[in-house]
Amino acid sequence: MPLPSRRSVLRAGAVAAAGAAGALAPARAAYTPDDTFVLLRRRWREVTAGPAHDSDGYRARLAALGRAAARHRAAMAPGPAWLWPDEAFPSFTATPRRLRIMAQAYALGLGDEGLARAVADGVEHYRRHVYPAGGRATGNWWHWQIGVPRSLLEASVLTGTGGAALAEAVDHYVPERRLARYEGNSTAANRVDLCVVTLLRAMLGDDHGKAAVAVSALSPVFETVSEGDGFYRDGSFIQHTFVPYQGAYGVTLLSGLATLYAVLRGSPWDLADRRIFDTVEGTYAPFVRDGACMDLVRGRGVGRRSFGDHERGREIAAAVLLLGESAPAGVRERWRAMVKGWAARGASRPMLEHAAEPAFHARLAAVIDDGAVPAAAEPVGHRLLPMSARAVHRRPGWCAALSMASHRIGHYEHGNGENLRGWHTGSGMLYWWAEGHGDQYSDAFWPTVDPYRLPGVTVSTLRLPDGAGAGWGDTRTPWRWVGGATDGVHAAVGQHLSGLESTMEAFKSWFFLDDAVLCLGAGITGADGAAVETIVDNRRTSAPLTEGEGWAHLDGHGGYLVPGQELRTLRERRGGGGARRAYVTLWLDHGVDPRSASYRYTLLPGASRQETRARAAAPDPVRVLANTSRLQAVHVPALGLTAACFWNAGTAGGVRASAPCAVLVRERPDGTAAVTVADPRCDLDELTLTWARPVLEVLGGDAVVSGGVLTFERPARWEGASVTATVRLGDR
Repeated sequence: MPLPSRRSVLRAGAVAAAGAAGALAPARAAYTPDDTFVLLRRRWREVTAGPAHDSDGYRARLAALGRAAARHRAAMAPGPAWLWPDEAFPSFTATPRRLRIMAQAYALGLGDEGLARAVADGVEHYRRHVYPAGGRATGNWWHWQIGVPRSLLEASVLTGTGGAALAEAVDHYVPERRLARYEGNSTAANRVDLCVVTLLRAMLGDDHGKAAVAVSALSPVFETVSEGDGFYRDGSFIQHTFVPYQGAYGVTLLSGLATLYAVLRGSPWDLADRRIFDTVEGTYAPFVRDGACMDLVRGRGVGRRSFGDHERGREIAAAVLLLGESAPAGVRERWRAMVKGWAARGASRPMLEHAAEPAFHARLAAVIDDGAVPAAAEPVGHRLLPMSARAVHRRPGWCAALSMASHRIGHYEHGNGENLRGWHTGSGMLYWWAEGHGDQYSDAFWPTVDPYRLPGVTVSTLRLPDGAGAGWGDTRTPWRWVGGATDGVHAAVGQHLSGLESTMEAFKSWFFLDDAVLCLGAGITGADGAAVETIVDNRRTSAPLTEGEGWAHLDGHGGYLVPGQELRTLRERRGGGGARRAYVTLWLDHGVDPRSASYRYTLLPGASRQETRARAAAPDPVRVLANTSRLQAVHVPALGLTAACFWNAGTAGGVRASAPCAVLVRERPDGTAAVTVADPRCDLDELTLTWARPVLEVLGGDAVVSGGVLTFERPARWEGASVTATVRLGDR
């Protein structure tokens, strides 16, 4: 098929004719179409097309879409057991997707009326043989209520076809009562999907009532929650009750809402609630690095395909750009700059090059080509999301991210036969990326890495069966102390850890600093008859490894300080999923059934071999004040920083805490201090801090001082979040 001309590209991009004038109203209608729904159907096609963009890349994507549609049309051979001979029914995914591709091509002006008729015939054939009204839904509910009806309805809306029989079928499998209660699998992303299906169904039949139901049923999605599925005040997003999911279900939710805002704008059902706009920078952006979505918020989908993190990152970027079209101008420009920065830095998997969808490619290309839009730099700072047991630390040239499990968040999720060996991803897995290593966890990492030796974890080497623990994310620990305190720059983060289906227990802390992450472990015990290990790192690399006394260095990646401990190393090639990759593993062996073992190591991302060696030979700039199962704390004199995870009431660096908590104190030369505290267990009515030097007054923040004692009232209401008070200190 020849490349579309510039004229046809511009026509398709603007959907000036949507393939034919009649495509703006259902061809089946025997009455004058409702102008409101004519608008909605036109808007749906505009969202599908994206803005006009005259470039070779956009034309190439249109051409590819046109070829795919022509190929599917030519191969269609309806029979009683298939629509295409290579996809036997029920073919819940492939067959509806092919029909949607054909319809999209038609809407973009890449086919004639015969293509629209082929889509209509295909939809009707599939409806009769697989999706009839009154039929029985078997297997995964999602196919019957979301996947299949959305594809069939969208194909009909894009081509201006469809009829009463399809409407009746959708009403059978997705009745309006499905949206009556916000519970079960009708929450968060699933609820948005169900509302999209209901709106498409309304568009098919010019049904004002169903449109109103679809929009009103969205209301609970915007509310923040304190348990279960949805958005939390700290920026967390949970689906399946126990799984952080910005990078899968969360993408679906954001994409669906972005589409609904664009389609419904100016209609009687215009979405007035703007709370979703706050989630772009508070919930999604923290987990996108250089255009890739971090795996610690992708649930069971991490092992589906190589570079899936980059694919999800593109989906987030596409949703952000589309949602930006409904945002205030200042917000829209800030988001465009952010996405442009992601694209500019994503060298390992260039975003524009891999933007296959014409609409996203057009929007992204327009941003990249716009000289008035700057490419925003990678932010610097720390984001801690205690409700989802996740943390992200960004510094110039490197980034680290931490995945933990708690009484509310599972170790991992498995389901539908996926992610069966993700057992230990919640055992303190510490991801980190140095400059130039954006694909560290992308390129066949999950099928080839040793699942017992994920970077950062402390684990029993007791062998586990595939799919150990309950399915769908309920692999939680019994412990509430998981979280920490951050001032937005540095952080003290801790995890009271129980191993998955093992007797292992540990207290782990991470102190996120300017150029390093200091990792402490204590109280490490086990009675499985198996060795317990802490994995300092497991890098997918063939880079040279250099070792010295108390240190090691991986060329091009960074350094490790392991004072007074035997660091074990292994270089190997591992296979899985049809791939083989080189790994370098560094770990500490705590022995079989340890009793109160401990560890200390420092990660130096991006450090050179010379810098690592010099750091190991010099006095450590970070003093470890305590490393026990009651308290883990450090002091950094150069920063005036004291950071502690108090597992019990105790004293560290002259600061006494009255109860379990996390504390970060930054003293300043002018006699003031910023005091940041958090209640990871979310159960304190009061927390007091007492200094070896008196607190004279509170200059700002949620605290009071009396008799030199600093008191924070009802920390439990913070839901694990950090609270900072600025105080003036007396003389020592």
